[in-house]
Amino acid sequence: MTTHVDSVSHATDTPDLGQPWAELGLKEDEYTRIREILGRRPTDAELAMYSVMWSEHCSYKSSKVHLRYFGETTTDEMRSTMLAGIGENAGVVDIGDGWAVTFKVESHNHPSYIEPYQGAATGVGGIVRDIMAMGARPVAVMDQLRFGAADADDTHRVLPGVVAGVGGYGNCLGLPNIGGETVFDESYAANPLVNALCAGVMRVEDLHLAFASGTGNRIILFGARTGLDGIGGVSVLASETFEEDEHGAPVKPRKLPSVQVGDPFAEKVLIECCLDLYRDKLVVGIQDLGGAGLACATSELAAAGDGGMHVVLDNVPLRAEGMTAAEILSSESQERMCAVVAPENVDAFMEVCRRWDVLATDIGEVTDGDRLTIEFRGRTVVDVPPRTVAHDGPVYERPLERPADQDALQADTTTALTRPSTGEELRRTLLDMVASPALCSRKFITEQYDRYVRGNTVLAENADGGVLRIDEESGRGIALSTDASGRYTRLDPYTGARLALAEAYRNVAVTGATPVAVTNCLNFGSPEDPGVMWQFREAVHGLADGCAELGIPVTGGNVSFYNQTGSTPILPTPVVGVLGVIDDVARRTPTAFGDTPGESVYLLGETRDELDGSIWAQVAHDHLGGMPPTVDLKWEATLARILATCSKDGLITGAHDLSEGGLAQALVESALAGECGLRVVLPADADPFVWLFSESAGRVIVSVPRGEEIRFQQMLTAQDIPHTRIAVTDPDSGTFEVQGQFTLATEELRAAHEGTLPALFGVDPV
Repeated sequence: MTTHVDSVSHATDTPDLGQPWAELGLKEDEYTRIREILGRRPTDAELAMYSVMWSEHCSYKSSKVHLRYFGETTTDEMRSTMLAGIGENAGVVDIGDGWAVTFKVESHNHPSYIEPYQGAATGVGGIVRDIMAMGARPVAVMDQLRFGAADADDTHRVLPGVVAGVGGYGNCLGLPNIGGETVFDESYAANPLVNALCAGVMRVEDLHLAFASGTGNRIILFGARTGLDGIGGVSVLASETFEEDEHGAPVKPRKLPSVQVGDPFAEKVLIECCLDLYRDKLVVGIQDLGGAGLACATSELAAAGDGGMHVVLDNVPLRAEGMTAAEILSSESQERMCAVVAPENVDAFMEVCRRWDVLATDIGEVTDGDRLTIEFRGRTVVDVPPRTVAHDGPVYERPLERPADQDALQADTTTALTRPSTGEELRRTLLDMVASPALCSRKFITEQYDRYVRGNTVLAENADGGVLRIDEESGRGIALSTDASGRYTRLDPYTGARLALAEAYRNVAVTGATPVAVTNCLNFGSPEDPGVMWQFREAVHGLADGCAELGIPVTGGNVSFYNQTGSTPILPTPVVGVLGVIDDVARRTPTAFGDTPGESVYLLGETRDELDGSIWAQVAHDHLGGMPPTVDLKWEATLARILATCSKDGLITGAHDLSEGGLAQALVESALAGECGLRVVLPADADPFVWLFSESAGRVIVSVPRGEEIRFQQMLTAQDIPHTRIAVTDPDSGTFEVQGQFTLATEELRAAHEGTLPALFGVDPV
């Protein structure tokens, strides 16, 4: 059956025809501007393109004015190792010896609430294709997950599907999951955060960018067929706040596009196909199809090129009958890529695709004009300046205002909270904390992921940062960590973002690697809330200023707004990912303390009475208030250099950063990871509670082999590094003893630490 096609000529002849611009998420002034750009009303297909590309998720229209600060604070020296940065599919860093690494983290939050498995799975698939589009082989993934209260019914609906989706897609691709975080907090109820990171490796000369250049070059769509799944998908879902019903419970958004459906086996084949195409130098430019689908790929390729583009939608392979031009352009069907190919290379390109059984179709060409034109059923349905779709969307300077409750929140410190004072109270507090959903073992989750596939994972399980070997001959490797603290960022967004940066930086440093670059995923509530926009601006400035102090660049990132239900936003959650480089992975430093008796454990850094926003305040008192710990990034850089030196010189056998839960949690995790007993001796003048549970930043614990203590201490003293001998390993004791306070059997600690999530979510699937 032939259906009506809303062509450009028809749009010109019917200027007053009503259009569903509001239903597609456009504001009245945005629709008016589209008409001004075109000099007429848009066709249905054009309206669909503008609506998805001008959505918050795709256009960054509320965040652009603040994100510019990253560029303003990045020096030429910081840019010197960047091969691609903000604005590309992913950042790329030259790490030496001819190697480059590309990495990025993105959100798939709202789709994962609607359909947990597919939302999370396609989040992984999408970020993997971003890495593929840079010319790299994807080598690892990580995940940052946030859920509501661990015992809430909706968390029990969402978490199993999200974890299965992350694991299922990544496992099928054969990509190791080398780390991440899972956090529970009531603010994430009905607004789970599913942030996925992927890293890829390439030779420097293999870098590819997204642009359509060269008149007459062909536009080839390859990968899966285009269907009705994911119409508007993340581009619509991520640009709207969930509503509340009359009882205050979250309801699904009014606009409910179908969540994308992923096929990881198709993506695995697509990866290998792309790598062969790159190897044979058959690609001029390339773009993955993610949010906004073909609307995004065609407009961005054309906008970044030196000409125009003409596309014939009839040539797009479909898996549904009767699809309209708007549906074809807006579909977010997965496992698709779009390449620009010179005419003389088309046959070779198609042959590579046939070899991998990847469907490939010529859908258009690069033209010598400055327009993107799209044809469907013999009629022109799109005729637009591509930059107006891809880059020149609305830019809002949203009102921002420090929240009215911010001063009261910061004044509500932990000083009035009852603290444990006796040895028995400290013992009970430690057990309660290690068993709490905030600090308990995540093995129930992480053991659903393959951490060692491909054989290059050096650190993943029980590690602060994941470490991968990228060169088998030299042993050269990379380390990655992602961190965030919504609690600290709520107390002070500027400091909270800096603390997230400091922790991710430190987590990379304790592996023995040198931190070199940053990516981010900024998860916040509605940008139409002035308080949220104030939080956002402060966090961006905190992160950018912090990177400038450390001298490492932000290579790219993602913004996720509208993470709230009704008027209640999530805790502001800037996720920070840090990439590090290590010359030889054989000298990486594990988190676990080893089985050698009598090794000394040292605490590096200063401990202060900093309990505001801490996990102790959350677990013991359900309290959030006060000011977060101070952060000294100059000290963090010094600490990182010390740890790298110790790693190279064989002065330490284990290292673990101190963060949530403080010294007590770090000692427990390192002891349990190494199946090692510990005898902890606090300084004579120490307040045991503060030393055990304070969350002062800039601290690590390290284990030093017997016979190296003097050399180790001399090095620290010579460089004026604060250090305290805090414990001794005792593998055969089977106990965790804080001398003069309490003793716990390590198996009792392990049972408390590892039993919580399996008890909450059922039998451990592994």
